[in-house]
Amino acid sequence: MKKLIDFDALFDEKLAQYIEEHAGQYTEKQWSSLIPKLYRCFGDTFVRAAGDTPKGYYAKMNDDELVEMLLAHFREGIPVSDFLVRELESRNCPDALVPLLDSPDGELLTLAIHLAGGSKKAFDAYFRLLLTSDDEDIKDSVIEALRENADAVKERALAFCQAGQGVQYMLEILSRCKQRDERVFDTLMTAFRTSPDELPMHAAYLATYGDERALPVLLEYIDRDEINYLEYQELKYAIEALGGEYTRVRDFSDDPYYREIVAQSQILPDFTGQDKKTDA
Repeated sequence: MKKLIDFDALFDEKLAQYIEEHAGQYTEKQWSSLIPKLYRCFGDTFVRAAGDTPKGYYAKMNDDELVEMLLAHFREGIPVSDFLVRELESRNCPDALVPLLDSPDGELLTLAIHLAGGSKKAFDAYFRLLLTSDDEDIKDSVIEALRENADAVKERALAFCQAGQGVQYMLEILSRCKQRDERVFDTLMTAFRTSPDELPMHAAYLATYGDERALPVLLEYIDRDEINYLEYQELKYAIEALGGEYTRVRDFSDDPYYREIVAQSQILPDFTGQDKKTDA
């Protein structure tokens, strides 16, 4: 393996020297805009310790070497430079990266998910994480990648739904499918009809999926007297998102959710200072 180099530390040294040489020439705001540009320029600057530029140093490594370098950074506690991250991103999820998706190290796992992105090589690990991880941030990262590739993972999501595993995650993924599929529509409709305590969420899934055939059911539910204000709002949004309209005037003045929202809207901060006493 090539030598492990802390390019960020080397940049910090050059930056400190640059700041000293240009003291007083820039405001704090200007520095905050300039520093990222200097960092990008540093990527194309020859570094004696590397015998190359930071970008070139990593570009000449093969996939396995890049992943081993990434692991070395974590072992040694040396920050992973953006140049290494960008080079790994450009490789479209090397095979050597996939095992890192099972890492017990949360920081490394988060970075591995970022690097793997929407690669189909990562899908098996992503579904495992959804079903086994206790880290909600990790699950959020995984679900984001799967949502963006919903059609590619549709069959797996349907199978897990049918097996009753991670159902809410699977429904969220299925709602992002662009290709029309009767199984997806039926799954989302069934979840809506059979989950009265989670009506707003399932109405939102139907709105996201975008199949207007859901309108008659949504219109029937929104017209029920027993729905609360939050359910009414989400149902109305879903109906309008699907091209429908609900015009019946409803009175929610006694609804606790409605009253809480009204009360909160009346507690507004005073930015004018007009209620403050003055000596004038």
